[in-house]
Amino acid sequence: MIESAIKLRHELHKCAELSGHEAKTKELLMAAIRSDTKLEVRDRGSWFYAYYDCGADDATGGVTVRNIAFRADMDALPMDDIGDLKDPCTGYGYSSETAGVSHRCGHDGHCAALYALARLLSERGASNNVCLIFQHAEETGAGARECAKLIDEKKIEEIYAFHNWSGFDEGSVVLREGTIMCASEGLRITMKGKASHASRPEDGANPAEALAQLAAKAGRLGRDELFHGRVMVTIVGINTGGRNFGMAPGEGEVDITLRARCEEDMLALEREIIACAEEIACESDLEVYFEKEDVFPETANAADAVAKVRASAEKLGLKVCELENPVRSSEDFGRYCKKCSGAMIFIGNGKSWPQIHTTEYDFNDRILGTAAELFHTVISV
Repeated sequence: MIESAIKLRHELHKCAELSGHEAKTKELLMAAIRSDTKLEVRDRGSWFYAYYDCGADDATGGVTVRNIAFRADMDALPMDDIGDLKDPCTGYGYSSETAGVSHRCGHDGHCAALYALARLLSERGASNNVCLIFQHAEETGAGARECAKLIDEKKIEEIYAFHNWSGFDEGSVVLREGTIMCASEGLRITMKGKASHASRPEDGANPAEALAQLAAKAGRLGRDELFHGRVMVTIVGINTGGRNFGMAPGEGEVDITLRARCEEDMLALEREIIACAEEIACESDLEVYFEKEDVFPETANAADAVAKVRASAEKLGLKVCELENPVRSSEDFGRYCKKCSGAMIFIGNGKSWPQIHTTEYDFNDRILGTAAELFHTVISV
């Protein structure tokens, strides 16, 4: 079973697709689950889920049946696959066949682990109903907005997901109650004035100085102590004008990533930055516009869900690590956790394993079985 999951993971790696374009990835996964398991596959357009019915009738038999879900993400990153990836046992090559796109975050492994879980459900059964959600567009934060509707539709009471994580012992289970991954958003601020000849700046309204002023002030706002927890402001881009030394630009933009332990703080920080931008634009006689992208709420784990994962890990003899502080990165899994009890956990790749989102990284196939066995155990806890 694990050999099949590894083979599927490598096939998924080869056909890496960006957020919102996971057509072949979805097709491969649906075909594998239909072929190798007894689960019912339900196509929802951009995404799908596989359903396991435990067969118990709580209405007539007096049996308490829970509806539990697990989520995997299907999308890849806009990064080249560097090097020639090969299966060490078979010599099978599986580098991405799509230029500029690769699974350097490990979503191929997340999907393969849920495929392995589907195999376990078919072979061993379970005492509760299970939905396996294969979600699109996690990297942009758009996928969970759509898929989280299934929580109400299927009356799901608990939902779980894992992310592979480097820097922890291979196969260890990393847990945290409350916020485990921060809220974040991308905020683009555009200022428009009037272009002019560089020798006559008084004839125009150049936004460059105003944008520089905003970038400097925004960073200081991120150190404000009026928030519930730590907030961060990262300037990721400033663009205005170009290498035209005879022209003063009339338009420019600054791109900022906002990050906070909770969505409430992130929105408060956003309001402060917008107010600051509006004030600077007004003083400089500029128009100002705002756009938001890649919006993620915090991922906050429920205590009862974390307890069930901890009990399952201990039952399997897995090392459990307690995370003291949330990691700074974000996950749209938080949208599910706002609708029902849920837990995002980390499974260690290894202490010296390359970090995700780097060209050196590839998913550690040895943790596929760990994830599948752990989640199968959680179903019955």
